[in-house]
Amino acid sequence: MDWRTRLRAMRMDVTPLRESRDYRLLFAAGSVFYLGSMVAYVAVPFAIYDLTGSNFMVGLVGLVELVPLVVFGLYGGALADHVDRRRLLVSTGAAQVVLMALFAWNAFSASPRVWVIFVLAALYAAVSSMQRPSREALEPRTVRHDQIAAANALSSFAMQLGVLLGPMTGGLLVAYVGVGWCFLVGMAGYVVATLLYALMRPYPHDGETTPPSLRGIQEGLTYALRRRDLLGTYVVDIAAMMLAIPVVLFPALAHEVFERPELLGLLYSAETVGAMVATALSGWVGRVHHHGRAIVIAASAYGACIALAGLMPSFWLCCVFLALSGAADMVSGVFRSTVWNQTIPDTMRGRLAGIEMLSYSLGPMVGETRAGFVADAWSVRGSIVSGGAACVGGVLLTAAALRDFWGYDARTDPYAVAERDRRAAQAAAAEGSPG
Repeated sequence: MDWRTRLRAMRMDVTPLRESRDYRLLFAAGSVFYLGSMVAYVAVPFAIYDLTGSNFMVGLVGLVELVPLVVFGLYGGALADHVDRRRLLVSTGAAQVVLMALFAWNAFSASPRVWVIFVLAALYAAVSSMQRPSREALEPRTVRHDQIAAANALSSFAMQLGVLLGPMTGGLLVAYVGVGWCFLVGMAGYVVATLLYALMRPYPHDGETTPPSLRGIQEGLTYALRRRDLLGTYVVDIAAMMLAIPVVLFPALAHEVFERPELLGLLYSAETVGAMVATALSGWVGRVHHHGRAIVIAASAYGACIALAGLMPSFWLCCVFLALSGAADMVSGVFRSTVWNQTIPDTMRGRLAGIEMLSYSLGPMVGETRAGFVADAWSVRGSIVSGGAACVGGVLLTAAALRDFWGYDARTDPYAVAERDRRAAQAAAAEGSPG
């Protein structure tokens, strides 16, 4: 096999986009959604700092969003397992449009109010937390079972593109036309995304559902804890974000360690660039079946690259290893999503997506606190290196303790086989039905 053939084999698999109309709609909606949300993400802290001049007030908005995120994330997951997920996407999308309009109204008013921003931020966290489980739980139903890995990679690419371009766009808008325009751009993105959701066909549940309740949420938590292969995906994700995430230290790394403050933006974008390159070369992921091992190797590589980035003597070598860490994290994320989407029954998928969202959201909050504390007590480099090394150790301990996770094989795993057979039976029944 020559290098051209190998390169073609690595290209991102776009089969889900070619074959599924609803996946195309969901992909396009996610692309504009992430772009708009990341533009607004820049606007909120800037608006608070511009009005108060207080870094404490900027940090306080995260605490204000914490309770709505936890409560409505779990409730939104339970709700996604009971109602039509496409309808829930449309209703929460409409609410996001209204909230962005209120953010813009406050920003353009003669006397913007800080308390309004905090109230809207809490409401926005609640609505977004309710929406995300439905979006993630709906994606597997729009593609064939064997296309889930490719669909996950494509969705990751759309998210990374928004993460890369959104803050850049938001920064330019703030600098040249004002913070209010960030919220208008965010509102426009939500309008487009909501219209695309509305064009999808309805997705009613196939059988009896569990009404959203504390009991239903408890069932989801119990299911996640009992499945050791599934538990491993959550523990690895939490270990990576709580121990190794270095983002909060980037300003100190640029200013104090490398003395290149003008290049700070490159530190923020390096991981995203690496993730996008890895996604563009993700055609091989569909040929991997030992997903647990792939997650362990990729997550360990992520921690190792973070540690090496902290050791690098030059700014540019540091960026190279941050880019490699972003690529490894993307690979780990694609395989984690594949395990979730190929094995979790549709009746539980919303609640499990809600649990995953909490680990994804809460991990960085704890991780940033850890990184800042260690940096103040020791050094910036020491915090980054020790965090990366601890991540590697945590991932390897997880693999050793959860053998079902390490030995997971999509071809033989009973949960994956059951879900694959269920979907095959549904497809056969649909082909055999009249009309």
